[in-house]
Amino acid sequence: MSNFLKNVIKETGNEYGTIVSDGLATADVSGYVDTGSFIFNALCSGSIHGGLPQNKITAIAGESATGKTFFVLGVCKTFLEDNPDGSVVFFESESAITKDMIEERGIDSSRMVILPVTTVQEFRYQSLAVLGAYEDDEEQKPILLCLDSLGMLSTTKEVEDTEAGKETKDMTRAQIVKATFRVLTLKLGKLGVPLILTNHTYDVVGSMFPQKEMGGGSGLKYAASQIIYLSKKKDKDGTEVVGNIIHCKTYKSRLTKENQMVDVRLSYSRGLDRYYGLLELAVEAGIFKSVSTRIELPDGTKTFGKTINNDPEKYYTEEVMQQLDTFAKEKFCYG
Repeated sequence: MSNFLKNVIKETGNEYGTIVSDGLATADVSGYVDTGSFIFNALCSGSIHGGLPQNKITAIAGESATGKTFFVLGVCKTFLEDNPDGSVVFFESESAITKDMIEERGIDSSRMVILPVTTVQEFRYQSLAVLGAYEDDEEQKPILLCLDSLGMLSTTKEVEDTEAGKETKDMTRAQIVKATFRVLTLKLGKLGVPLILTNHTYDVVGSMFPQKEMGGGSGLKYAASQIIYLSKKKDKDGTEVVGNIIHCKTYKSRLTKENQMVDVRLSYSRGLDRYYGLLELAVEAGIFKSVSTRIELPDGTKTFGKTINNDPEKYYTEEVMQQLDTFAKEKFCYG
């Protein structure tokens, strides 16, 4: 039987075809890119020490000013810190990224390249060129691709029509987006390269219940392994706004349960809070107990939740983190 199956692969000419017992041509999905937030890692992978899938497409979607770009830059920072010889290729369509913005967030700007793109076709050609160069590179050190944002990308036809003074809408854009990600998905999987992109959402008109939809047609919906919707509220210290609490909900996920939601905190002064959200998870797991206005710890002592959030490393011991990781798998994963 194995000789027949090998012949099947040979006859089809599929360069990625393999017998499963010999290993798959796509990279091992067990690798993850740390997001910089324990609770967001759990939402995406089922482990507080996991994160975004190593060789898949992840979409971060939300309305304007919900922190999408901030999120992606936070992942870039963590990725470069975890991979001292790694690099980031950042496709940018909003003309919003500056050198100061990168360096103020503590990102190593010498290992990050910005590639401005205007159309979906430019992004497709240049991203495939990057992956082609990476495939030919003997060292193949870790690399992360980002696109901010898909919603701002036009098409070649739209650009040409605009220059000609035409106002007709390009009805082929959705098909172009779908074709782009259809090609990229297999390449990313084979090379073990993650792609994180941002996209816009809008309110569905005429829906019986309030509903959000992601722009760009169905292409990205099918290609992305995960789509996370973001919304936000202000984080205040007294009357002063010190940041945002971001609600993160899995619209689609091939690794964890869909329609799960967690909150993360984006501080104006400290960036993404790594420990925020673990307090609620610990109470839900029964590791901590909510007693009136305070939190009872495993040793029986009581303190305020704000105290725990302000000094997390003191309270989230190695034993507590192990228990949280076990519970995260039960809460966010199937089966």
